[in-house]
Amino acid sequence: MTENPAENPLFQSPDQNGKVPNQGQRALELESRLPLTGWQQEVSKGLEYGLEAADSIRDRTIPTFSRGELPHYAGINTFLKAPYVEDVRKVGEYDVAIVGVPHDSGTTYRPGTRFGPQGIRRISALYTPYNFELGIDLREQITLCDVGDIFTIPANNEKSFDQISKGVAHIFSSGAFPIILGGDHSIGFPTVRGICRHLGDKKVGIIHFDRHVDTQETDLDERMHTCPWFHATNMKNAPAKNLVQLGIGGWQVPRQGVKVCRERAINILTVTDITEMGLDAAAEFAIERATDGTDCVWISFDIDCIDAGFVPGTGWPEPGGLLPREALHLLGKILQRAPICGLEVVEVSPPYDISDITSLMATRVICDTMAHLVLSGQLPRKQKPAYIHPESQPELVAWT
Repeated sequence: MTENPAENPLFQSPDQNGKVPNQGQRALELESRLPLTGWQQEVSKGLEYGLEAADSIRDRTIPTFSRGELPHYAGINTFLKAPYVEDVRKVGEYDVAIVGVPHDSGTTYRPGTRFGPQGIRRISALYTPYNFELGIDLREQITLCDVGDIFTIPANNEKSFDQISKGVAHIFSSGAFPIILGGDHSIGFPTVRGICRHLGDKKVGIIHFDRHVDTQETDLDERMHTCPWFHATNMKNAPAKNLVQLGIGGWQVPRQGVKVCRERAINILTVTDITEMGLDAAAEFAIERATDGTDCVWISFDIDCIDAGFVPGTGWPEPGGLLPREALHLLGKILQRAPICGLEVVEVSPPYDISDITSLMATRVICDTMAHLVLSGQLPRKQKPAYIHPESQPELVAWT
């Protein structure tokens, strides 16, 4: 990770007159340094696989059949039009692997998040791999694939959890950076469980963006989307003291979960805490607590941490959350400084969405995550992180 600000590509050094260029000027300079190799390879592959265009087409980079990124309205919607890897045994050949978890049987009120992966993939076609302000082109700087969805079992949380843990463990152990498209938040437990199976004696901290604590033992007599962190922090690889929750508040926080947070000394910042202490200080708090004695950090981003006016397509919308710009800034600061081992984005429910804006916010979170990991030197990985244990181990229970 970049420690010296001058080594960060976003660092704005003064010019010969002592003036620091603004972000727009700096972004223009950063773009000139980016290669075009990935784009050229995509064009060549498109012409080879999709045939050269009709004679009337003047732009000879356009094939007859749509291949790759363009046009945005056509093609098969993997995330960002990334290659679909049907043989998941090859996932370790890529820097980042997108995987969908279309599971909403843990929902206690408004279902629909099983369509979250589809919704996020669909609107991600609107994006290009290049970000102006950050000076990042994901197509040129990392290899990204989409391995499709984990086969979940409707109306059976526990069997679905077993499938999710096995799938996430496979991707994590391969060395590819896992990005999970949820799915309701009940998947937070099996995803972390999958990570823990390949940590050996290492530990993971969890930074959890949400309006709800999600720490009940059961809800409606089952492990539901209000319960992931009770069970995740039961594992010795994921200590409760390293769980940090950002944005908690409002009228939907069950007291049973609050009691567990108090008993396990879980770290909580409300939206008011974050705005009063400042985004940078809140990020520092989260990093300090999540990395205290741990080897890596898992990011669990519940889309409802953002004010309901911006993300209507979710099962438990709550006014008063973070603004999108605040959430992205806070996330970026954390990603730049903490050793991140994976990301899940949950609770996107397209049936309740308007103009795909909730799915679009999820896409932005994912793309920003990859960009900041490139900027901090965490992607692409030069070698498999030392915290990944090659052999699968049963989870170690810490609480009774």
